[in-house]
Amino acid sequence: MSISYKNQIKNLISKMPFDIDLDVQLSGRPPTMASSEFLTNKEQGDWAEELVFNAINSYSKDYCAVKYGRSDSLAAGDPGFKTFYTSYQSELNTIGKKPDLLIFNRAQIKGQKIDTDNIDFVSKAISAIEIRSSSFLANRYSDFMNKRTDEAIKQCHKIRKELLKPPTAKLLKKKNAEIFNMIKSASGNTFKEIDFRFQSWSSSKELENLSGLLKTLKTQIKILHKRDYLSITPKLEDIALVNRWINKFNVRHYYLQVFFDKAYIIPFKSVLEIATDSEKEGMVFSIEKDVKNQRKTTIKINIQVGQEIIGKIDMPKHKSTMKELERGRLLFYVTFHGGHGYLDNDIFLKRVINDS
Repeated sequence: MSISYKNQIKNLISKMPFDIDLDVQLSGRPPTMASSEFLTNKEQGDWAEELVFNAINSYSKDYCAVKYGRSDSLAAGDPGFKTFYTSYQSELNTIGKKPDLLIFNRAQIKGQKIDTDNIDFVSKAISAIEIRSSSFLANRYSDFMNKRTDEAIKQCHKIRKELLKPPTAKLLKKKNAEIFNMIKSASGNTFKEIDFRFQSWSSSKELENLSGLLKTLKTQIKILHKRDYLSITPKLEDIALVNRWINKFNVRHYYLQVFFDKAYIIPFKSVLEIATDSEKEGMVFSIEKDVKNQRKTTIKINIQVGQEIIGKIDMPKHKSTMKELERGRLLFYVTFHGGHGYLDNDIFLKRVINDS
């Protein structure tokens, strides 16, 4: 007997190396003031959702996307926001975090009333998609990181060559044989795998030169240690809330990360499998606390693990907008309009429709 999707998800969460309370109940006071950055991010997120919604409904003949997640335009400081915030927390505590889009077979819902508050209707969805947006051009980022990595490796080879020349090599071996052997055996991409600490020396010109070479090498190695990939970014605190929704509707869940030139998709199930595999940490994913995200713990998964579901995006138009708050404070932020996403229908069918 096959295990239901919701039980597969629950089992995977139980294996994760994090303390995740599946019965968590959210509480807390609503924020009192929005910021320009928050409003811009919200506008960008709304644009990304609209882009994916239109892409699916324009390119998919047999399947359609239905908007599902909350689309309220209220922000902290607006009249009625406190009531909205309390209602939203109550929703999260009962049915969990609603994904942004539901995917249906067009024929299956033809002639039916689109009622996303109806449990039976929502449960008929083939899959559900949570959309995230990122202020990057994926292609440009990849090109930059590849060049940065290539240059750092080139510099590592150059410094290694200097360190292994006599009499520097003999001096290094005498001062620190471990570092000497490490550098001697390093080649190609193995520079990414090494690290060392050393005490700076300055009692002679030769030792001062050796210290300078090691310091420069360490700087280049640090570049190689930095995360060099864009990521799909589920927050750790959302896992219990996504699970709560899946447990109620038993619908397959996906994360879709939208950049300004393309978009990638990954199953929620794969997110959990990856984050459970400690051997992949640092290579395929990382666990970070972003200052920009209120230091909330985020799982950052290399987008290359996902699949490129939208291979091209026409840039939207953007303009500055002003919002006046009740107390007379003015916020200026960016809004996004238009743009077009070109859906890879084969990936959509293979991953979102027929995935098991």
